[in-house]
Amino acid sequence: MADIIQLLPDAVANQIAAGEVVQRPASAVKELVENAVDAGADEILVILKDAGRTLIQVIDNGMGMSETDARLAFERHATSKIRTAADLFQIRTKGFRGEALASIAAIAQVTLRTQQAGEEIGTEIQINGSEVVSQQPGSFAQGSNFSIKNLFYNVPARRKFLKSNTTELKHIINEFQRIVLSHPEIAFHLRHNDADIYQLPVTNLRQRIMHVFGKSINTNLNNLNSDATLVKLTGFIGKPENSRKTSGEQFFFVNRRYMRHPYFHRAVMRAYENLLPPDAFPSYFIYFDINPETIDVNIHPTKTEIKFEDEQALYRIIQAAVREALGKSSVMPSIDFDTEGVIDIPVIRSSTEFTPPEIKINPHFNPFDNELPYRSGVGSSNSSSGYRRDSSPPDGWESLFPEMGNPENIPSQSALEFEGFGHVDEKLPVASQSQYIQVKNRYILTPVKSGVMLVDQKLAYERILYEQFIYSVAHNHGIAQRQLYPAKIDLDPAHYLLIREIKDELALLGIDLGDLGGNTIVVNSCPAGIESNDLPGLVESLLEEYKQTGQKPGASVTKAVAASLAKAASAGYVKAMQASEMQQLVDELFACENPNYATDGKKITKIIQLGELEKFLS
Repeated sequence: MADIIQLLPDAVANQIAAGEVVQRPASAVKELVENAVDAGADEILVILKDAGRTLIQVIDNGMGMSETDARLAFERHATSKIRTAADLFQIRTKGFRGEALASIAAIAQVTLRTQQAGEEIGTEIQINGSEVVSQQPGSFAQGSNFSIKNLFYNVPARRKFLKSNTTELKHIINEFQRIVLSHPEIAFHLRHNDADIYQLPVTNLRQRIMHVFGKSINTNLNNLNSDATLVKLTGFIGKPENSRKTSGEQFFFVNRRYMRHPYFHRAVMRAYENLLPPDAFPSYFIYFDINPETIDVNIHPTKTEIKFEDEQALYRIIQAAVREALGKSSVMPSIDFDTEGVIDIPVIRSSTEFTPPEIKINPHFNPFDNELPYRSGVGSSNSSSGYRRDSSPPDGWESLFPEMGNPENIPSQSALEFEGFGHVDEKLPVASQSQYIQVKNRYILTPVKSGVMLVDQKLAYERILYEQFIYSVAHNHGIAQRQLYPAKIDLDPAHYLLIREIKDELALLGIDLGDLGGNTIVVNSCPAGIESNDLPGLVESLLEEYKQTGQKPGASVTKAVAASLAKAASAGYVKAMQASEMQQLVDELFACENPNYATDGKKITKIIQLGELEKFLS
């Protein structure tokens, strides 16, 4: 029988490797920018066309490459970062495998122009699909200039799986942010279709975060600093009250390398326990400085997953560090010594005489005296014992409480407000006044034939809104109301791109957005019934829904987005209500197609049978 095992050609092997390393344009941007950082550049420019489909160009002023190095860099497993397997546990650079350039060249048309410092002549190489088309000398600026054109041009099956330009650009921005946040000492520029997205100068870490996410984040940042034997933690955490409903401002960096780590994320969230609103995400930018020998970065092709030697100990350190930062800056009250006045601390000298404290006692005090004395104070002239035995109140006391002087002014029990309930007038039976009683501004009690019905007013309002949105859009009814004072909302570039992508579809739901530029939008109108101060949270909820599902709220209006809109709009519907309002809410609820369950399956109503009530009283 003939042999059937054979070696794959290099071009095919490179395409297979590219499937792991280059999943989308953002992967190529990540690899090229990280190479520029490793080359010692202090300025890096990224130019994109059509979200990287047509062009990805990365220009740096790093050390550059010689003619031999420039050619060898495109071979598989060619690297300057490691020499032996032991070097894998001493890695401080971004890349080290030597697969990135070979993988990119296998599925794109690549041009490299590079020149080293002090050299008069550099090198230009053109490669198409792993095949070297040309290599020639030339005069170029110091550093490297990579041009990646027509990504996946020879792998059409991969190219058709790319998402819209907006989505792919969002992924590029995410990768770009992860690099620039770990290197504030480097200037970065990101340009897409001749429009600048980021222009980041050399600065410190706090300023870099502000340049990336907007100046408004500055007031949200609390310093984090913990120096333990195992690891040194630095960075910033966000204030609980400024948490957002969208994720995207949560970053871990290990030795200046971005990483994902769900276990450590739980440590942070545990530190925020009972401090965050439901479904909220705090911002955090946490930097690990740790011995490279205690970590393994070689467990995933993208190098964003890292294995630690003692994760449980790090979990506790992270949790303690975050709690300490919260205690210092957010939760624990601090003393302002500038406003508390001067504290007089006496100076103790050798000649200072000390006087022991005096204890005053009443030698006539009798603990077995049956009368309850009215105390007027020690040393009263009315009694040698220091106590006044006259228990009558002083003259003129009525002037202090004029409302108590007339018995008619004393409030009766019928006018009192019961703890946890709305106002109840007991002159008439409850059933004849109103069929509805509110409990804790959240629940409504009303009698029914078989007992008592309990209604969750927030979930009821959510169900009503949800069905109104579905009906209004399905029948092309206008559901928007203009805002007297349109709300301005600042977004980071990734969220700004997302909101622009779904802008037209959101108009179908009654949300009219204007574009002010500079990553800022304005909400001109919103669905009726939504308060203007709820709009930022509403927009964040919709963005998070879109990020999680990848579905746009199109003309058919997906149920997931309609439910998200209803949930966000009803978030603040825990409030005091009049009897007429409670009746209207219950009436509208039972006009819905499904009045018993919320959009997430939670029960809206509960019938407490008469038999159950009797058990409570027995």
